[in-house]
Amino acid sequence: QVQLVESGGGLVQPGGSLRLSCEASGFTFSSYTMSWYRQVPGKEREFVAAIYSGSSLTTYTGSVKGRFTISRDNVKDTVYLQMNSLKPEDTAVYVCKASRVVAYWGQGTQVTVSS
Repeated sequence: QVQLVESGGGLVQPGGSLRLSCEASGFTFSSYTMSWYRQVPGKEREFVAAIYSGSSLTTYTGSVKGRFTISRDNVKDTVYLQMNSLKPEDTAVYVCKASRVVAYWGQGTQVTVSS
């Protein structure tokens, strides 16, 4: 059974940091591209960052470049999103995605940036 379980969300002040984790099971983690998306109520789900299998190349949406870092641990079957210099507009539910031929999604973790 495929599972993606996100954790690490919470309430943080502007300028603060959070580290999200997404632990995978039920598929060959190292063979999948892993991504983070975020969603705000009433808006479409937005791509945030991805890390590819094999080469571990990464890509980011423009608004998070230089602030967020995606990484993966193929031994722990976990993908991370280090988020620094957080802004109120980063507030969203952050969702983990695994993709190859098919895609799997997690349930998400809430990140709230507010003073």
